[in-house]
Amino acid sequence: MIRYILKRLLYMLVTLFLIITLTFISMKAIPGDPIAAKYDKASPEIRARIEAVYGLDKPKTQQYLVYLRNILKGNLGLSIMQPGKTANDIIAESAPASARLGAASLVWGLAIGVLCGFVAGMKRNSIWDYGVIAVVTLGVAVPNFVLASLLQYTFTYKLPLFPPIGWETGGSWLSGNRYVVLPVAALAFSTVAVYAKYMREAVIDVADEEYVLLARAKGLSTRKIMTKYILRNAILPIVTVSAQQIAMLLTGSVVIESIFSIPGIGKYFVSSVTQRDYTVIMAVTIFYSVLYMISMLVMDLLYYKIDPRIRVED
Repeated sequence: MIRYILKRLLYMLVTLFLIITLTFISMKAIPGDPIAAKYDKASPEIRARIEAVYGLDKPKTQQYLVYLRNILKGNLGLSIMQPGKTANDIIAESAPASARLGAASLVWGLAIGVLCGFVAGMKRNSIWDYGVIAVVTLGVAVPNFVLASLLQYTFTYKLPLFPPIGWETGGSWLSGNRYVVLPVAALAFSTVAVYAKYMREAVIDVADEEYVLLARAKGLSTRKIMTKYILRNAILPIVTVSAQQIAMLLTGSVVIESIFSIPGIGKYFVSSVTQRDYTVIMAVTIFYSVLYMISMLVMDLLYYKIDPRIRVED
């Protein structure tokens, strides 16, 4: 087990190093000068001082080495467009809203998706099965920003039940206040579709296994067969899918936060791109990458515990 964890941690460090390097190179390759864009009316002397504050007066190789050293210290750099604020401050201020949105979307998507997929798999070729297939098709085909716009039009203009934009602190993380409902629904819909799809396929495969047929032949109750034999084994693929869904939620939240004006990391990321705040762009990219790699590590460890074949290979 320890060897398995150390191997995964080594992969994570190498991947993170490559992400940091490629992100730095990409930002430096983008044409334009963010300092000149923000301080276009400043004198050359003042611009030179500002560039010195951000370390932009040094050669790019030296800038890269300084950036690596600062990251090792936990310093993600100063924001260019928000003087006096560091990228760490911006992420710390905006992370709670993004975490709340992502956690609620993942939990509701997991619960509803697994339930729908299980029912559809157990009732093949029924109206329930066809309904779940329709939801899966819509969830895959309709982008979340289109769904978000439809939800805003329907439930704020036609039926004024929820506010179109905004965010409030407080409330339950999973239910929350009226501001949480529409963005969570828009972000979780595709998650419901993916979980339902994989769960349905897994249930169908497991239901045709010999041990399930043998349990039925022995006269075991339907409830016991569903919980002990089918659900227990069909849930395994969901562990793998969860890591992918976390990545999808991270990327999807960028658009949803902008549409609903949620003060989360995604909204700041979009504004940083439009304002060419390269420091914040790099910081958020690294932050998202670390979150994704941690989620992958957790899923790998869960699968290591669940699937004995991985332990044998290790």
